[in-house]
Amino acid sequence: MLKFTHFFDKNTLDNNLAKPNKNALDKVFHLLQEEIHQKKTGYYDLASDKRAIQDSNDFIQKNSTFLESIKNIVIIGIGGSSLGLKAIDGMLKHLESRKPIKLRFLEHTDPIEIQKNLSKISLKSTLFITISKSGTTIETSSLLKFVINKYNLMDSAYKKHLIFITDDFSPLWNFAQKNAFQCFGINKNIGGRFSILSTVGILPLKLLGYDVEKILEGAYNFQNNFLQRKEEHVLKKAIFLAKNKERYPINILFSYSSVFKNFNAWFVQLWGESLGKIDIYGKKVGLTPISLIGSIDQHSFLQLITQGVMDKTITFISLNQAKYTKPKIPNLSLEYLEDTNFVNGTSFAKLLNMQQIATMQAIQNEKIPTDCIEIDVLCENSVGKLIIYFELLTSAVGVILNINTYDQPGVEYGKVLLKKMF
Repeated sequence: MLKFTHFFDKNTLDNNLAKPNKNALDKVFHLLQEEIHQKKTGYYDLASDKRAIQDSNDFIQKNSTFLESIKNIVIIGIGGSSLGLKAIDGMLKHLESRKPIKLRFLEHTDPIEIQKNLSKISLKSTLFITISKSGTTIETSSLLKFVINKYNLMDSAYKKHLIFITDDFSPLWNFAQKNAFQCFGINKNIGGRFSILSTVGILPLKLLGYDVEKILEGAYNFQNNFLQRKEEHVLKKAIFLAKNKERYPINILFSYSSVFKNFNAWFVQLWGESLGKIDIYGKKVGLTPISLIGSIDQHSFLQLITQGVMDKTITFISLNQAKYTKPKIPNLSLEYLEDTNFVNGTSFAKLLNMQQIATMQAIQNEKIPTDCIEIDVLCENSVGKLIIYFELLTSAVGVILNINTYDQPGVEYGKVLLKKMF
């Protein structure tokens, strides 16, 4: 399903920068095992936890008649409460099982965006899902108040159109329980940006028609292989990135298909918010994520990569384009444009694939560290593997950097200042 090609060892100017020895690999693996045993974060358990599946099945079974009329699902949530769902739906929307339900997001306090997302929304055919771990995120609570007021959702006749997903016994949980709204709890020990495989993602994805069991199965199989030391490339990459954080502080995810646009955004939050911290020695550390989509960003960023400061690593994501034989570039010669005829008769998929290969080779020729993830079939199973791969990689880098990968005190301080301003 997924093929990981680790090029770092042979692409760097100094080969001694790479090639971690067995002791280094064992040490990082041991630190991750300690995290799991100490339950420092609950995301490690999500792939095997049946709570999200059970909650989703129960809700759908009890509300089957009501859900038949739902044509819009509106997610009220921001950051980890929305980005993962956006990412998976963006990658899997092509599947035949995807129901014709419009998925909308209320995550921004921009008044123009609010009005746009709620235009032509009929309450009769809409389910609002409010997702917030703390329940007190100002964007989410403000948008929730707006929706409750606009659609009179405190009225008992309309309460079924609003459900909640939040931490067990959070303020939002208490509000939902007191006012008889359907509410699903998640483990407080699961950070928002690591929560996509919990009810946060599983319930909405199930409502959209996806086989969520296969998503969790893909994640479980990859994580299990990792814990059996069958995916050592994760540890090798983590050690390379952490060890060379001063030389290569910028990490680019270069995905060659527009279906990865939202996945890239999820990666940016996961990487940036998890790794930008003050370590146990009081030093500010971190790695900076950048999202690029090929071939579009070849024309906006590739020049900087190849001839700018060599402070970046590149991870490519590519799809097996062999099955996409159509559409094709017409065998048409246009006057003055004869130099472009070399692609005539070629499928656009093949052109995109060749552009990715050429770009990767050009970058490698500059001795810039790269690696590649090739996806044979983009389906629920492979997406589950992709999600857990990046989560495990983030955790591995975090333990090497001697940080708390799972908090976000810098973000919380901004919230305090906002409250004081008001």
